[in-house]
Amino acid sequence: MLSRRNFLGSGLAGAGVLAGAAILPPEKLYAAMVPADWTLGAADIDTDVAPHAMRLVAGRAPDGLKGVLYRNGPAKFRRPGGSATHWFDGDGMVRRYAIDGGEARMAARFVDTEKRRQEAAANAMLLPGFGTPVREGAVMTSPDSANAANTSVLVSGGELLALWEAGSPYRMDPDALETRGLKTYRSDLAHMPFLAHPRVEPDGTVWNLGLAGKRAILWKLAPGGALADTQLIELPRASYIHDFTATARHLVIVLQPWVLARNANPIIQGLEWLPETGTQILVIDKNDPTQRRIFEVPAFFAFHMDDAWEEADGTIRFGICTTPEPKFVIDEARELLLGRRVATPLPMLSAITLRPDGSASLESTGVAAEFPQNDRSRSGLKRSLTVHTGLYGHGCPFARSVGVYDWARQSNAEHDFGADHLVEEFLYVPRGSEEGDGWLVGTTLNLAARATELHVLDARDVAAGPVASWRGDAALPVTFHGTFAAG
Repeated sequence: MLSRRNFLGSGLAGAGVLAGAAILPPEKLYAAMVPADWTLGAADIDTDVAPHAMRLVAGRAPDGLKGVLYRNGPAKFRRPGGSATHWFDGDGMVRRYAIDGGEARMAARFVDTEKRRQEAAANAMLLPGFGTPVREGAVMTSPDSANAANTSVLVSGGELLALWEAGSPYRMDPDALETRGLKTYRSDLAHMPFLAHPRVEPDGTVWNLGLAGKRAILWKLAPGGALADTQLIELPRASYIHDFTATARHLVIVLQPWVLARNANPIIQGLEWLPETGTQILVIDKNDPTQRRIFEVPAFFAFHMDDAWEEADGTIRFGICTTPEPKFVIDEARELLLGRRVATPLPMLSAITLRPDGSASLESTGVAAEFPQNDRSRSGLKRSLTVHTGLYGHGCPFARSVGVYDWARQSNAEHDFGADHLVEEFLYVPRGSEEGDGWLVGTTLNLAARATELHVLDARDVAAGPVASWRGDAALPVTFHGTFAAG
């Protein structure tokens, strides 16, 4: 029987989740003002953001575009009694941007986690994280005690789920953003890890992983959100896995040579970079996970990849954003909380090809890019376009552009928002049935205006810039990932 005890070796019980905090108006958001530079992207927010109308500052909303962009990311890093020491460990805040009738509205609420309540009471960051050590006074009642719920969101079965890497999803009201508690798919699966990058098939079927060293739980959710299946799978190595990808028939798991060599506090201290071992890519049949193949390519580090697809002869292709080593996560993501920029290798959009004869290749496009996205309604199907953020390395750890790379033409179209904008992940929202006939919807932090902005671009002419831009009444820190729920 698959259970949390035999998966994690722990029988700890979790604590309940209390109701969300009171919402304050935008004018009371800021505990301290910081200079109008990139450090605003990792500044603290102390309260939730009340729902309010965003002001149209450019263009006109496209006809027929209706839906909600949800985004998640850390928004509270510092407390007087002790602060987070890594960007990945701040308290999660879910943002909601609703577009309807040519108008846009914005709201944001912290996920009311056990971690946040415990640390608010102590006025110190106590619980361990990816790069933040556990501190005296921390109370761990389950793996979810340290759950920051700060990485992504998933809409499944009518629920909005705030996701983290190493714990359960948190359920939130999709309209009011009120926290409703941990999501437990089955009692014996309480507090099992559920990665922040699930793969969703066009019919709504969800695939995901949860990791514990060289073991992984394979999650499958039915289109309606119910648990369809779980299985325990063995991995060739205990790699750091932030994301994975999938075709219509297979799951594709990249096992890079950043490996968990020992249990450590914080987690990052137990990871070792072993480039001489290369990168392994595990391909698993969705219908029979015992059917597997392993491919090998040169060593690299990567956070994110786009949806994979499979040719008629069985060749698997996907895009991935790679760096030579994990310098960003080790150094830059730590130092940016201190307002310091550490120059690290830029992520490059690359193509991985896995062939039926067992050979594999990794080829760089030469385009600096991160947060690759594509039309999620075509997940697992052959395609040509990848949406991404770009223009890194301009004295700032964050992106300043959004682009679309065309794999068939080997060309890149890009819009530079300028040095005053910190650009977050943009999502593709289909408009017609043809690939590329859609909108790019995403957010930036406007440093000059000290405000978060919502933008819509035409995917067919991204270089032309936004067709519509709205500005909110709050400057929210840079987020990680999101999803768009069509209205």
